[in-house]
Amino acid sequence: MTTIHVAGGVGVAPTEMSAYDAALADANLHNYNLITVSSVIPADGQLAVVDEAPDLGPAGNQLTVVQGKIVAGPDTDTESITTGIGWATGPGPGLFYEASGTDREAVAEEIRQGLAAGCELREWTFTEQDQKLSTAEPVDGSYTAAVVLAAYGDSEPIL
Repeated sequence: MTTIHVAGGVGVAPTEMSAYDAALADANLHNYNLITVSSVIPADGQLAVVDEAPDLGPAGNQLTVVQGKIVAGPDTDTESITTGIGWATGPGPGLFYEASGTDREAVAEEIRQGLAAGCELREWTFTEQDQKLSTAEPVDGSYTAAVVLAAYGDSEPIL
């Protein structure tokens, strides 16, 4: 059984990309080349929600992820930004659904609605649902990023 680690982070930095990198560092997922996939959890996947991901292999390796991401610019006029990933699981395959926005409750509700719609499309059994959100308060004069990632197993060599 492969573990899928779900971790979130926030970061503040002078550029959009460096704020995103700082948020990835907060989740301990900054040293990998991320390969983003859509939303299906393999039947043999086991979820582990963690504050930060463990070491998943050497720096520079590729790592398969589902990712929720939001970045606010230096002049963003909002009190907070939120991103998240929700999941529906059962005895077989499961689903991830990600959403982002400026209202934490609206993001959580969008995740619930997205999962419900995705579950209706499939003839699978879903017995559990949950979600992880990452919220940040934008910092004036800087970029602020929030991420939540579901990292599939260990990283693999890219070369």
